[in-house]
Amino acid sequence: MGRVNDTKTALVTGANKGIGFAIAQGLGTLSFTVAVGARDDVRRKEAVERLHAAGVDAFGVALDVTSDDSVAAATATIEQTAGRLDVLVNNAGIGGRTDGGAQDPTTLDLDVVRTVLDTNVFGVVRVTNALLPLLRRADSPRIVNVSSNMGSLTLQTGPIMAAYAPSKSMLNSVTAQYARRLADTNVIVNACCPGYVATDFTGFSSPRTPEEGAAIAIRLATLPDDGPRGGFFDDEGVIPW
Repeated sequence: MGRVNDTKTALVTGANKGIGFAIAQGLGTLSFTVAVGARDDVRRKEAVERLHAAGVDAFGVALDVTSDDSVAAATATIEQTAGRLDVLVNNAGIGGRTDGGAQDPTTLDLDVVRTVLDTNVFGVVRVTNALLPLLRRADSPRIVNVSSNMGSLTLQTGPIMAAYAPSKSMLNSVTAQYARRLADTNVIVNACCPGYVATDFTGFSSPRTPEEGAAIAIRLATLPDDGPRGGFFDDEGVIPW
């Protein structure tokens, strides 16, 4: 298929706020056209307007990562708008309910586990597999899965959250499987941890900014063709599994 133009396009899921918005803005600053994936129509529109005001070329994509139909429609929108996809940042994620011991392993609410996995793991698979045909049309396609060092079995950081933390362990494992499968292609897949960032996800209880958190995802999204594959990284380098 002929190239409409040389502008690279990136889709960031959950891009209407927090780290996702900062990733979108950072990629836009690097001259990517940014597809802002978000469920909420109003928030998505506001995010696109904020990006436009910052000089970023952006368009909104209605995207609920837990819905096959929504993911299929979003894929069609990106194909019609851009013709290909250069970067996919799977950023959409949820922490899940914690009230009433819902994420204490001894009283774990399995419905909470299912809900968290549906967004944090199954959502990534849904979106990635729907968009792989468009990514394969790009010269240097990159997939970045936004994980957390709470999923590191070595570090075991953060509070006990027996739905959220294992969801990130599984996301890391899925990332490694994709990297193995795509090892002989130009599609480079990695996972990253943005760190403990001041967002509504953390109750803004950290001095670390969304921009600081976004930096590692932006770096992995713009890796050279000989860059690392199937790894788990933060600002300091490799995170132990």
